[in-house]
Amino acid sequence: MAKCSVCGKATVFGHNRSHALNATIRTWKPNVKKVKVVDENGATKRVYVCTSCLREGKVTRA
Repeated sequence: MAKCSVCGKATVFGHNRSHALNATIRTWKPNVKKVKVVDENGATKRVYVCTSCLREGKVTRA
C-alpha cells in the first residue's frame, strides 16, 4: 500500500525510455512508513505516512 494518509501521495506511472526510444512502463512509489499517530480525538492508530509529511511535522507521533 503505497499511499500517504495525510497528503494522499500515491504511486505514479510513466515510461522508461531507452536510447532507441523504446517505452516500457515503470512506477514511482512514495516513501511511506507505517507509524503510530495521535489523531484529533486523542486516540492512537497506525497509518501510512510519507517521509516528507513526517519531516514537515504534519502528524504527531505516539
